Amino acid sequence: MTHALVLATTNRGKRDELRSLLAGLPFTLHTVDEVVRQRITVVEDGKTFAENALKKARAVANAAMMLTLADDSGLEVEALDGAPGVRSARFAHERATDAENNAHLLAALDALGDPLTGAAPSEYKACFRCALALIDPYSNDGEPVVVEGRCEGAITRKPRGSGGFGYDPLFLVAGMDKTMAELSEGEKNAVSHRARACMALRPLLERIVREREETVERVSRA
Repeated sequence: MTHALVLATTNRGKRDELRSLLAGLPFTLHTVDEVVRQRITVVEDGKTFAENALKKARAVANAAMMLTLADDSGLEVEALDGAPGVRSARFAHERATDAENNAHLLAALDALGDPLTGAAPSEYKACFRCALALIDPYSNDGEPVVVEGRCEGAITRKPRGSGGFGYDPLFLVAGMDKTMAELSEGEKNAVSHRARACMALRPLLERIVREREETVERVSRA
């Protein structure tokens, strides 16, 4: 038995990663436009990734009336007081491309310089963070569940690698001499912020499957 799960994202990179990370579970994953005709607009004005993930999950779950998973994630740079943070996808401007956001990030760091020498450090401490919000409209009164994951690292001065998306070419993963964009799919799915959030989410999805199958079995016996 397979179950439908709607991904409340229009970001192709996030969608593909989630499909890979949730592989092996008995779910058929759908994008929003596959199950909802009208365009859903969510104002991502939350102060945290969790708040924005919840807003997206609620909007899509209410429209589709299906089990829904939403992701909100981004980069936090220590020297920039946590920026880009929840504005990671629109750091340069509202319709920014990945290249524009990366360039804006490097410019912001260049402007800081080093307080002692006036020269910009080669690396800045940073972390990727991900919040996943899951809502089942037919279980637990539609109360959401939120899990989070993070990946520590640093921002390097020169982009490296051709994989991934977003800030991946600039993010040097802690403990590895590689940027996120230089990792293989398997490597990234073992250490990324989204991978760690999905690890926390898997037991919840497995429980939903068990409960649904138990319900079907009880009904069939009645």
